[in-house]
Amino acid sequence: PCGMGQSCSDPNLSYASQHDFVCTCDSDKSITKTDGPATCEKDECSTNPCGTGQTCADPNPSPTSLKDFTCTCDKDNSVQATGAAATCEIDECLMTPCGMGQSCSDPNLSYASQHDFVCTCDNDKSITKTDGPATCDKDECSANPCGAGQTCSDPNSSPTSLKDFTCTCDKDMSVQTVGTPATCEIDECASSPCGMGQSCNDPDMSYGSQDDFVCTCDSDMSITKVGSPATCDKNEC
Repeated sequence: PCGMGQSCSDPNLSYASQHDFVCTCDSDKSITKTDGPATCEKDECSTNPCGTGQTCADPNPSPTSLKDFTCTCDKDNSVQATGAAATCEIDECLMTPCGMGQSCSDPNLSYASQHDFVCTCDNDKSITKTDGPATCDKDECSANPCGAGQTCSDPNSSPTSLKDFTCTCDKDMSVQTVGTPATCEIDECASSPCGMGQSCNDPDMSYGSQDDFVCTCDSDMSITKVGSPATCDKNEC
């Protein structure tokens, strides 16, 4: 009278004692019923065998049908397993979360471990960030590539945009170059600092070398002075 998956016991076999048989579920001995089959259905999903990030379905909760539950990955319904948890690996780096100029690594691909990907700057491996792009900006002007007498500007400090800094001459802002120091030559003789009767020579026209022009007397080339007019007076007496 109990059917499949149940055992039957009759505590009193006398004719006067009828309808007192007991049905006990084979899957759970605590489930019994007198005078009829017990309800022995067992939903295997009730114990959460799939774990986090998966959906469990038990198509047949009959006590004779065990290990037929199905685990389906929430993020990818095509990935599922029967009778055990599915392997729901998720490589967070596949979505390129770090962006240009950075490498991505996901140390734990399990579904339960998310937001643990690491972004590392290509131009400086010591700069990293977890669960988001690292700050890899590089101001090329910080290394003072232009040198003295020039102003440096870096319009794009992205790590993928290098050698785009601009050097501009302080004395002449129309003179500038990109990616290298500008040629900021200054001929100090152009303003005729020596005056009449003297010749002027500027041996080093770089901006860093000023007041090094040489004045030489036309009347006596042995008389010279650096940085200011020479004294060329000649007393004929």
